[in-house]
Amino acid sequence: AVIKKGGYWAIGPEIQEFEKKVCDYVGVKYAVAVNSGTSALHTLMAAHDIGKGDEVIVPAFTFIATANAPLFVGAKPVFAEVEGATYGLDPKDVEKKITKNTKAIMPIHYGGLPCRIEELRQIAKDRKVLLIEDAAGAIGASINGKRVGSFGESAILSFCAPKVVTTGEGGMILTNDDRAYEKAKLIINQGRADTGNYFATATPGDYVMLGYNFRMSTMTAALGLAQMSKLDDIIKMRNDNADYMIQKLAGTKQVIFPKVADGTVHVRQIHTARIVSGVESRDALCKYLGQQGVSSRVYWSPVHLTPFYKREFGYKEGYLPVTEKVASEVLTFPMYPTLTKDDMDYVARCTSDFFKSGGK
Repeated sequence: AVIKKGGYWAIGPEIQEFEKKVCDYVGVKYAVAVNSGTSALHTLMAAHDIGKGDEVIVPAFTFIATANAPLFVGAKPVFAEVEGATYGLDPKDVEKKITKNTKAIMPIHYGGLPCRIEELRQIAKDRKVLLIEDAAGAIGASINGKRVGSFGESAILSFCAPKVVTTGEGGMILTNDDRAYEKAKLIINQGRADTGNYFATATPGDYVMLGYNFRMSTMTAALGLAQMSKLDDIIKMRNDNADYMIQKLAGTKQVIFPKVADGTVHVRQIHTARIVSGVESRDALCKYLGQQGVSSRVYWSPVHLTPFYKREFGYKEGYLPVTEKVASEVLTFPMYPTLTKDDMDYVARCTSDFFKSGGK
């Protein structure tokens, strides 16, 4: 339908409708659709006036975009430890890392499992800093009925290929901050103050600030709209599958899945376990599963130990011992809504066979 309409490619009712659906679903005042979760992070840094001399507390156990976002605006990412229950930022270590230069705390919800966001929100309030949620893979996750993405001043979502809602590439800014919302709309659109349909007029727009081309395409928004209508069903299918696989692997003591606290909804964007027999065993299992036709991956290696961060900032092994231990044990198993019981039986059988045959 979007293609047949013609006449525009990055404005139109589909984008506004997609923004409103996500806004209403999560429970925030404003949403701004963009072309990626990384663009959303970059935009929020600028929209909240984070810049040179500021610090943003982030986990190192995350996709690298979380840590890179402060660097985009000249600020500094400060790494804090994660805790083992949710793999999210450890509130106690966050408090230790706050300085007079801290402008924001930016946690993630690992794989769609809410972090200890209520404690982090209280710390941010007490210390008078921003709380920005990187909820990239966590749309639909909640704690006691309150959805992630609505706890802080602002948040981001990602709609890239492996996410619960996917548009191939895409993202969204969520915020309750009037000023950040208005500024974000300028930033994503070349700094142009739109007063009408740019694509239907020859009148040049007013460029009032530095901006970027971070807009979401109308076709992308149409894809997102189609999936929002079945989001709760998608989440239920993922959770049913995850519960089944956890049950099938319950007797394999080396494989430990995170427990989901009462009142918490995990959306299982990725289905990760800790292989508590250690990194060599984890890596061997990953290789073995691949040989059996089962795809598994490590999400993620610690950001502070990537070549870029080691070279530019001098980080070394041992700087974040808890994070490094967690990252050395995690392995992500296949997870998607249409995964069959036969598929999951096979994954579980291959995993248990590996350990029965001498894998540690």
